[in-house]
Amino acid sequence: NSTHFHIPGVSSIVILLILICFLNLMWPGSPAQDFMYQFKGTCYFTNGTQRVRLMARQIYNKEEILCFDSDVGVFVAVTEQRMSSAKSWNAQKDLLAEYQTSSFTVQRDLMEPIVTISPARKKPPQFADLLSDKYYPQQVKVRWFQNKEEETSGVVSTPLIQNGDWTYQILVMLEVIPQHGDVYTSHVAHPSLQSPITVEWWALSESAQNKMLNGIGSLVLELIFLGLGLSVHFCNKKGKSPLEKMASLLSGL
Repeated sequence: NSTHFHIPGVSSIVILLILICFLNLMWPGSPAQDFMYQFKGTCYFTNGTQRVRLMARQIYNKEEILCFDSDVGVFVAVTEQRMSSAKSWNAQKDLLAEYQTSSFTVQRDLMEPIVTISPARKKPPQFADLLSDKYYPQQVKVRWFQNKEEETSGVVSTPLIQNGDWTYQILVMLEVIPQHGDVYTSHVAHPSLQSPITVEWWALSESAQNKMLNGIGSLVLELIFLGLGLSVHFCNKKGKSPLEKMASLLSGL
């Protein structure tokens, strides 16, 4: 997300500076060698960026002389000396339109969602959590499929969450009772995507989870015994005593 601010028209700036020089000569009580002109643009946001108000102020010697308010849509003279300028600029419809729509542009780049799926619990019934994060704008549609058939029951969604940087996230949960061979697929559609993001998730039954955990445990034990065996082998090659071997093994753990 980025914010851009510019004063419309390079030629307008040149003309404005010329007018300021003449204004300085006519301004009572202001020394010709000491004056300051400022252009200040301030934006006010309501509900994120859904409503943006621009206040473009012209200030001469710390005194506001002219202001453009996007809520009003015209230039308003603060001092009598600038009433003719305000009237002249308000007659230029293209200038008003440029200030209203182009002078202050909040460019909200489309940001693709980051999609992750993870199981919420290990024992049935399981919940598959889909987190769609860091996307903009907020419109997003999440659909769950079980073996290519859309699931509508058992789907729970959190309210839309603002990340604080103009991006959003949402958590969509699906209650599942996994069976062998079941494949769950999520489709995430968003304006930043030409086609929905598709992520597959294979749910494991309780017996499959136990087998996987047993396999991992067996592998860890085998690696431990392999390490001990290699340590004993190298100790024997170096001719160490049994006590030295034991001390070496313990120091390696």
